[in-house]
Formats: sequence, C-alpha cells, structure tokens
Amino acid sequence: MSRPIIFQSKTKNVSFGTNVKIVEPINLYDCEIGDNCFIGPFTEIQKDVKIGSNTKIQSHTFVCELVTIGNNCFIGHGVMFINDLFENGGPANGDKSKWKSTTIGDNVSIGSNATVLPINICNNVVIGAGAVVTKNITQPGIYIGNPARKKK
Repeated sequence: MSRPIIFQSKTKNVSFGTNVKIVEPINLYDCEIGDNCFIGPFTEIQKDVKIGSNTKIQSHTFVCELVTIGNNCFIGHGVMFINDLFENGGPANGDKSKWKSTTIGDNVSIGSNATVLPINICNNVVIGAGAVVTKNITQPGIYIGNPARKKK
C-alpha cells in the first residue's frame, strides 16, 4: 500500500500589517494582509491576494488568486471567491491567462456562504448571506439572492 503525500496547513511568505490576528489551522501564502485584520480558522488566502486594513475574514472562507479586498470589510463564514469561470466547459487546468480578477471596495460586508464570481464591487455594499454575485456592483446598497440583485 502506498503512502499519500500530506501537506500541512501553513503561513508562508505573507506580508502582515500590524496587530493582525489569525486563528489556526489556516493556509496563507504569498499574500498581503493589512493592519488590524482578523482571519478565522480553516481559511485559505492564496498568492497575490491583497486584504486591506481593518478587515475581518471569518472561518471556512476561500480567497483565490487575483482577489483584492478593501479596507473595513467583513467577509462572513464560508464565503467563496471564484477566479475560473470554466468558460471552455471545464477548469482552466493551470492556465492562469484564463483566470479573472475580483476587486472588493471599502466598507463592504459579504454574508456567510455567499459566492463571488470575478467581478468588481464598489464601496459601501452589503451582500446578503447565500447570495451569488455574478455581475459588477456599481451602486452602494444591499444585494441579495441568486443572482444577487439590489434590494428595493
């Protein structure tokens, strides 16, 4: 019987601001975390991600490459960021030229279990729990549902 290759969760090559709190187990690598941030357990933040100051990221969240999150943001439990839209009917298979970026403005709150496709969200937005954000959000407000729409 062969033995599996086991990778340990870890923090590697991370640029931390001051007063950052992280709860292990966690997987952070080649990213930037601003001042006064909190990162909950079972979270992965990948290469080249930038997290602004005073941002809180709750447990079980996945922040993939090409994501920038602004200052004073709240990212709820289990939020998933996506950078590969499977535009050719399947995964990009490591072809990063097919990945797309996501930018989250300042003062944005994203509720638990939301999914954020590669889009831009302006400042001062609330995304409801479980919402699926498929298009750019250019006006402040509250967005809910699948696909996420501005609450009237």
